[in-house]
Amino acid sequence: MRRQYSGRSDALVRTESGEQGFWPSYADMMSALALILFFLMLLSYVQNLITGNDLQNTQELLAETRVSLADTQDTLALTLREVEEAQDSLDKITIDLDEARLLLAQQEDDLAAQDKLLSDQAALIGEQEDYLKAASEELLAMRSQMQTIAVLRLSIIEQIRDAMAAVMGDATRVSIGSNGNIILSESILFDTGSSTVKPDAAPALDQLIEVFAAFLADDGNAKYVDSIVISGHTDSTGSEETNRVLSTDRANAVLAYLMDHDGGALDDYAAYFCAAGYGEKRPVASNTTAAGRAANRRIELSIILRDDTVMEIVESYLDIELPSMPGTGEEAEP
Repeated sequence: MRRQYSGRSDALVRTESGEQGFWPSYADMMSALALILFFLMLLSYVQNLITGNDLQNTQELLAETRVSLADTQDTLALTLREVEEAQDSLDKITIDLDEARLLLAQQEDDLAAQDKLLSDQAALIGEQEDYLKAASEELLAMRSQMQTIAVLRLSIIEQIRDAMAAVMGDATRVSIGSNGNIILSESILFDTGSSTVKPDAAPALDQLIEVFAAFLADDGNAKYVDSIVISGHTDSTGSEETNRVLSTDRANAVLAYLMDHDGGALDDYAAYFCAAGYGEKRPVASNTTAAGRAANRRIELSIILRDDTVMEIVESYLDIELPSMPGTGEEAEP
């Protein structure tokens, strides 16, 4: 039987043959194992404790990171929206800029066209000024000729008035009406209600024959005259038919005297003369007063100018060659 030596774990062990060994005792070995296990458990605990703290810190850090990440994502989303809005604004600004460039180009084209139009208009105005100058000169010439006719008519009328007034010695009984006609009062030529020329009217009518004969003998005057009308007028006293007949008879009586006296001085110009009676239809004053009725009882002498003579003046103006109408290249029509 083997006896074992109890003691330190590092004591020698004797074998059956009496030899000593170096194997530790079982108790020592178990103690060492227990110590190792304790140490390992302590190490594991410490490790777990450290790991747990690290895990908690890591989880807290992860949570903070997640919150930060969420904030960052929100910020990023907001930034992305702002970027999109900015991009939309940029796109709109780009479109507006392109439209503004097109509009500017169009305005530049329009401005160039307007400059050209202004230049063309300035040139046209110069041409029109030349045209108007030439046309004005011709219009003045035409106006001068028309004035010549008007002055001629007024001249013979004034001669008749002055000559008859001088013969009668009373300028109030012969006048020029607003229509440019010579007006002879009834009392010069006729008694009331009569169509027979009074003997006292002979000197005035003879003077009228002399003036007309001298005027018509001048071809320069006669070419403008179409007719010389002797018209009779009455007041409204009596019937309309009676007044019409009386006014016509008086006009014919004056015409007959002019054609039959002074040796037929007006025979060659008989075609110019005619007579007409208007009765009470053309009053020059009110028939409600004696003075008005006296003014309405009258003989008028009218010198009618020839329309074709006036037209010759107009046609002569139309025949004048004027500069081309500015802007058409065609000869202008006056």
